[in-house]
Amino acid sequence: MDSFIGIRFKKETAKRFQQFSRTHFKSHTEAMATMLDFFFYNEISPREKLGPTGRTIEANLKKRINAVIAIMRDMEKTQTKPTAAMIESLFQSEEPKKKPLILEKKFVEEKPKVKFQEKQNHNNEL
Repeated sequence: MDSFIGIRFKKETAKRFQQFSRTHFKSHTEAMATMLDFFFYNEISPREKLGPTGRTIEANLKKRINAVIAIMRDMEKTQTKPTAAMIESLFQSEEPKKKPLILEKKFVEEKPKVKFQEKQNHNNEL
């Protein structure tokens, strides 16, 4: 059986450690050993900051993404759409209207149709 040693901690710190240890590990010894291994293998000090947290990184990324979206929208409005419209107008060609060929006009005398005619029969017979 392993031997134990007593270490003195402040009461609040000991309670915090016990709560943490119960939620993540089987025993307090395993929790302490894992934490010490973490700092030893990663060659970091518990006092130094690891950098920005996940929340701050997420906030920065959202800001940058929103900035990129704004830039892309501006480019679309000022460059892409007008350029696309100009290129489209260049490729749209209207077919030339077919004009009738100029030919000599032949004058044919046509008799105008008369709507009312006199009777051919003068005897008033039908």
